[in-house]
Amino acid sequence: MAFPVDLRRCQMLGLAGTAFLALGGESAGALPVQELLAPSSPRAALGLVGVYFGVVLLIAAWALLGRVVRGPEPPTPRALLLVLAVWASPLLLAPPLFSRDVYSYLAQGAMVDAHLDVYTHGPAQLGGPLADEVAPVWQHTAAPYGPAFLGVAAALSGLTRGELPAGLVGMRLVALLGVALMAAALPRLARHSGADPAAALWLGALNPLVLLHLVAGAHNDAIMLGLLGVGLVAALGRWAALGAVLVTLAALVKAPAALGLLAVVVLQVRAGRGPLRALLTTAMAAGATTVAATAVAGTGYGWIGALDTPVSSHNWALTSLLGRVTGALLEHLGSGLAPLAVPAWHALGLAVTAVAVLVIWLRQRPEPVYALGLSLAVVAAFGPAIRPWYALWGLFLIAAAAPSTSIRHRVAAVTAALALAVLPSGDPADTGQLVLAVSGGVLAVVVLWQAHQAAQAPALGRAA
Repeated sequence: MAFPVDLRRCQMLGLAGTAFLALGGESAGALPVQELLAPSSPRAALGLVGVYFGVVLLIAAWALLGRVVRGPEPPTPRALLLVLAVWASPLLLAPPLFSRDVYSYLAQGAMVDAHLDVYTHGPAQLGGPLADEVAPVWQHTAAPYGPAFLGVAAALSGLTRGELPAGLVGMRLVALLGVALMAAALPRLARHSGADPAAALWLGALNPLVLLHLVAGAHNDAIMLGLLGVGLVAALGRWAALGAVLVTLAALVKAPAALGLLAVVVLQVRAGRGPLRALLTTAMAAGATTVAATAVAGTGYGWIGALDTPVSSHNWALTSLLGRVTGALLEHLGSGLAPLAVPAWHALGLAVTAVAVLVIWLRQRPEPVYALGLSLAVVAAFGPAIRPWYALWGLFLIAAAAPSTSIRHRVAAVTAALALAVLPSGDPADTGQLVLAVSGGVLAVVVLWQAHQAAQAPALGRAA
């Protein structure tokens, strides 16, 4: 007997999940330093259980919604956007979750507003309450973000006068704008690629990673992906120059989006424009946008050199992990090459990325949106740093343009696993916290199973 599923049940189950997320985050989230609780305290422990209870409910709601989308009467894109708004609503005023990056954004914006060079100095140079909120590992690290984002962060700093609560709300609103742009772009990109717009919204916008990390975490990847998406939509029509401007602005938030300029060129060629003209149009628009954005932000061009900003020594990216293992082995053998292991693996990762991207574009050139999604997925997978939300770089466009349902299913499975990968505080997990997180997830599974059994009982009775 199938579990009865409809859009309203999915909506309410997901709302319960994000509500538990928000409530649990009040004691277990990435709180301001003055509000942080000891991980062993009862409130923090209860909050951690509550967050993982909510995460599992949200994943279940999303999976069930996928069944509705694939069913005989799929919801309209407008109905799915309403579900997204309902699911996101409890997170709007919740504390930051799963990362402390938003505090770095605020400190870097305040530095730009104070005319300090964020590409030379870390937040420690700013000092004061905002800098105190930045994780110690990033206190002396230059900003890895482009002038478009830092200009927004600086404007927000001036608007909020450096007040932390207002700054956090402002950063979340910026992230919500990015998510809104993503949701607006997905149906158009899906129709262009011959895909189902509802399925694209389900995978690309209602995805748990979007809610956990772009909304709850307020990551700037949201505005990067939003600008990238609407830039590609513009390039689909007769607005190629505008598309190049928007994609360049996305790259001036975070550099990987620059690959989108390849898609803008290919889309112009497919529309009948000559390759040389398409390349020149895109290059001129990108160059003018870069100069203008850098001048308006007032950051100078230090962001070019900051692209190699060092990553955390404990980063679990594939190349970083292999570099640490190789370095440990060389050190055990007494080799003086041990310090070179991590840089060597990072260089190899970049080489593999370049080759893979070239192959993707040669094979998938007729489908530039899908090729771009695969390319960004490769950049995330083989880059020197990775976080769960980096998976959204490629997933967003794969959701819009994947040529088969099986690809979407595999991507969805990866999403569900990554949604469970980070503690709500953003800190590494110890054994006790891991036990609490697992307990919260198991409790959610038990509750869902009991609900399933309760829903089946009346149906079985009627059948009898």
